[in-house]
Amino acid sequence: MASKKKKIKASGRFGAGYGRRLRKRLNEVEGSQRKKQQSPFHTTGTAKRIAMGIWRCTKTGKVFAGNAYYLKN
Repeated sequence: MASKKKKIKASGRFGAGYGRRLRKRLNEVEGSQRKKQQSPFHTTGTAKRIAMGIWRCTKTGKVFAGNAYYLKN
């Protein structure tokens, strides 16, 4: 009988049918998009992703459009 394995990060919601490479890539993208990133409006502020391409500066509260998954400053 196979041993029970723990689900790995965000890709744990998908089964083996999607393949290891796709699930690994999904973990990389979702991990980077959920991190707080540097805001373009304030040097010490961070930006958090609200939706695809929509970001909010946590310091100033400004909502702005940017890249879909992560900001590149």
